[in-house]
Amino acid sequence: MQFPATHTFQIVFARSRLAPFKAGTYTQSMNDRRVSAAALAVAALCSASWFGAASLSAQAIQKQVYVSVVDQNGAAVPDLGPSDIVVREDNVAREVLRVAPADDPMQIAVLVDTSQTARNDISQIRQALPPFVEALTRPNEAGRKNEVAIISFGERPTVMADYSTNPGALKKGIDRLWPLDGSGAYFLDAIVETVQGFRKREAQRPVIVAIVVEGRELSYRMYDQVLEPLRNSSAALYALMIGQPMSGLSEETRSRNIVVDRGPTESGGSREQLLTSMALAGKLKQLADQLTHQYLVTYARPQTLIPPERVTVGTTKPGLVARGTPVKDQKPESRRP
Repeated sequence: MQFPATHTFQIVFARSRLAPFKAGTYTQSMNDRRVSAAALAVAALCSASWFGAASLSAQAIQKQVYVSVVDQNGAAVPDLGPSDIVVREDNVAREVLRVAPADDPMQIAVLVDTSQTARNDISQIRQALPPFVEALTRPNEAGRKNEVAIISFGERPTVMADYSTNPGALKKGIDRLWPLDGSGAYFLDAIVETVQGFRKREAQRPVIVAIVVEGRELSYRMYDQVLEPLRNSSAALYALMIGQPMSGLSEETRSRNIVVDRGPTESGGSREQLLTSMALAGKLKQLADQLTHQYLVTYARPQTLIPPERVTVGTTKPGLVARGTPVKDQKPESRRP
């Protein structure tokens, strides 16, 4: 249905009100009144239709999502616009309004496996991390820096270097990463405690990068106790798994495999399976490029009492892969103008 334009409404209304008065018979007078009444009715209908359209437009709200777009080699793709991005809510396409570089600073927790299983890989991990955190803490085009923390999870999750924009301070935490004899991995516990830390810090753009050596999982939490808080935190999970995928019938192994499979997909992150830790440096370099070249996509959503269960993103360009993480709702006083 097409609603009348504003100038059409004004012309209809003007003709009924600005016609000059002419003397005439009673019949002519009544006919004139009927014509005027009809014109007013048409004007009222047009007015109601126009304002109805305006009301429907006003009911749409704007939502945002951080989007990474990579090519077949995993390299970030630059210079994309609204026509290149597709956003769907519960499989319903939404109108993409704006696409801009994402310059809000990230809060990035780097989780590192320091269990006994990682003893043959820790040297490669320690060498690969400094260039990674240095790339992440460089100022972006808006002059903002990301905060990075280093957290180990051999035995209890332990903060080796708290959130900082200083690569030197983070390097000191990296130098403290050593495998713990006789220890096992508490990866799932580390995820939960990390997202709890995000909540306390009121992190607006949280990211988890996990470096995990395939082996025994000792966390007592089940997968649903991890995926739900991860989802509620709006954090993207990037899992770099080193070694052959672990298979087993234990609940701990099953839960970890489910989290590693669903967590990255549902949060807008990714999972990489590395056969050897020697490939870690290259993957971290690629990941840093992806994280620092994301887009902030703004789209329109109809006003509804029931929020969508699933938000997905895609691209209209063949050969590209898009991943999205919904922007965390901010408090009114913290929103940028």
